[in-house]
Amino acid sequence: MNLSPMRFKSFVWPHNPRTYTITFERKIAAHKIPFGRHYLQSLGLTRRVLWGEGEFVGAGAYDKFKELASVFYEETPGVLVHPVWMTTTAWFAGLSLRQEPREDYVAYTFEFWETGGDEDTKLTAAPERGAGGASGSGEAQSGGEVWYAVVKGDTLWGIAARYGSGLSQIIALNPQIKNPNLIFVGQKVRVQ
Repeated sequence: MNLSPMRFKSFVWPHNPRTYTITFERKIAAHKIPFGRHYLQSLGLTRRVLWGEGEFVGAGAYDKFKELASVFYEETPGVLVHPVWMTTTAWFAGLSLRQEPREDYVAYTFEFWETGGDEDTKLTAAPERGAGGASGSGEAQSGGEVWYAVVKGDTLWGIAARYGSGLSQIIALNPQIKNPNLIFVGQKVRVQ
C-alpha cells in the first residue's frame, strides 16, 4: 500500500515516519457524594495529540532534519496532512533528537497538537450577498476575504477550480475543515 507523504506547512517528509501514536484526551471531574460514592462529569474533549518517531537516512539527512527544525520554530499553527489520519490544523509542539545526529542518519521524535476551540471554528461573520451570487450559493465578502456557501454536489477541489485556486491553498485558508473530503451544504468555505 503506497501512502502519500506526511506534510506540515512547507515541509514534506521524504518518507513517512516509522511510528505514529494518536491520543484523544477528555477531561473528567470526579465528584464525591455521601457513603463513599462518586459520580463522573465530562468537562469535554481537550485536544488530539499526534506523536511519532522516524529517521532521515542518506546523504543530507542532517540537512533534512534542520529543514524540519526550521518549520518547528515558526510561531503559528499549520495544516498537517497525515498519510492515514485526517488533515487537520495543528501546532508543531515538540521535536527531539533520539541520538547524536550524523550527516547520513538522524533519528527523531515529533509531536503535533491539534488546535481546538476558537482556532478551529473561526469564521468571519459576513453578510450574505443574496441571489446575485455567481452560482446562487451565496458568496460573502468581508475585509477582502471571499467566502463561498457550499451547495449539494460541491467538493473542495471543485470550489478551488471554480475560483482558480489550488486545493492546498483552499485547505490552508480553511483550518476549520478537519477532513477536506467532507464538507456540508451551507458550510462557509473561504476562497480568497
